[in-house]
Amino acid sequence: MSNRFWHKALMLVVVLALFATAACSPAASTPASVDEPGEAEAPAAVEEPAEAEPAGDVQEADLGDPQTSLDAWAAQIKSKYDGTELNLAFGTHPSTEAYQAMVADFTEKTGIQVHWDILDDVSLKDKQLLEFTGHSGTFDVLMMDGFWISEYAPKGVVIPLDDYIADPEMTPAWFDYEDILPAFRNGLGMYQGVTYGIPTAGESRFLAYRTDLFEKYDQKVPTTLDEMLEVAEFFNGKEDGLYGIAFRGQKGIMFASGWLTLVYNFGDGFVDQTTWEARMNSDDVKQSLDYFTRLLKTAPPDVLNYTHEEATSAFVSGKTAMWYDATALVPWLEDPERSQVVGKVGYAGPPPGPAGDGGVLAGWNMSISPDSQNKEAAWAFIVYMTSREMSMTYVENGGVPSRTSTLMDPDFRATNPSADAQLAAFDASQALVERGLNWIPQTPVLGKLLDRIGYYGTLPLSEGMSIDEAMDQAQEEVTEILSEAE
Repeated sequence: MSNRFWHKALMLVVVLALFATAACSPAASTPASVDEPGEAEAPAAVEEPAEAEPAGDVQEADLGDPQTSLDAWAAQIKSKYDGTELNLAFGTHPSTEAYQAMVADFTEKTGIQVHWDILDDVSLKDKQLLEFTGHSGTFDVLMMDGFWISEYAPKGVVIPLDDYIADPEMTPAWFDYEDILPAFRNGLGMYQGVTYGIPTAGESRFLAYRTDLFEKYDQKVPTTLDEMLEVAEFFNGKEDGLYGIAFRGQKGIMFASGWLTLVYNFGDGFVDQTTWEARMNSDDVKQSLDYFTRLLKTAPPDVLNYTHEEATSAFVSGKTAMWYDATALVPWLEDPERSQVVGKVGYAGPPPGPAGDGGVLAGWNMSISPDSQNKEAAWAFIVYMTSREMSMTYVENGGVPSRTSTLMDPDFRATNPSADAQLAAFDASQALVERGLNWIPQTPVLGKLLDRIGYYGTLPLSEGMSIDEAMDQAQEEVTEILSEAE
């Protein structure tokens, strides 16, 4: 492996560590949470464990004999929780599929039975909040999007995990919490200094493209957003049933999520993260929506119904020449049972826009419901599935790496066709660090905010409304929503 390659890999770790530091900086501070009856107060911040050693030393860390330790731990868990049944609320995602493939071994070792309720992103959040509101106790382990933590933590939808992490009997050494990439555990699993989730699938977003079509029509891989739009327009209708690009665009939060992929390439985003004032009618936000609207006109005609699932399905079925979505979804693109374009996919980092790079840093966590009657057994499930000891098994089953040791593993690097493009995507996320911005604005009204942003954003495409009018209306409502967090 070349020195240049290892240099890039080490740079990734540095970039993510810097992101973690910036995420906790004053520039990324959060507004006060809403005072709602019955909300759980966030406990005092727990001192962060020491950062992991430099990446080059990771694989030499002395964790004892991990398998013996795991088996001994599993025997203790079985003596306590044999026959316990856990109910999980998870989303459709490669990480979920990987954990499902691992669960039989977990049950054999611990005696804990696992039942899955797997839903699309929007339905998953709705169901989790409904069950929390009714305190039904239906679910034990929740799959939590990094988008949701600033809402879930203040409301008490998920419990703090720092005491579990710090307890050596509940969290053995082979779990190795510090091996989780700092940006993921601080940026995805932590809110106001308290840990509420264990990152399971950290991700950025980048471009995938059909190498056969690009070669056939002598098209160059886009290196700017302007070039990406030009190429999307070129391929749109070039062949029967072929469109330019697949992108998430479903009205509401999914549209806002897709728009977030691009908005920082034009400016500072939907809200001022220092004053927490709305920026919806600012010139850069309008420019980003104009671009996004033009781009979506090259997508399949039902794009306003697309989550990440439909967007990926359109690409892997051969309907689009390009796809712009989460790095975590690469296993779906490379799965011959799911994809018709295996062997014909190239990857590229996110193209910069007028304001330069504004890369994505997002992903998923495992968390515990406060209404669970089996919290310690639920934690045992999380420890086993997300541990360093099981991390390569997880990746081999299609899981998405969130650990330093995995990303630095030579076998993983050699078999991942998108490795260099993923490094480029995380490099692009460094731009937001330098600008003092969080890709996901840390406000407890984020869910409501993104739902309305994603509604108004679709109006130029779905209703023919002018961008000026749509953003003026959005400015008023976003201002009102942000006032709820004061």
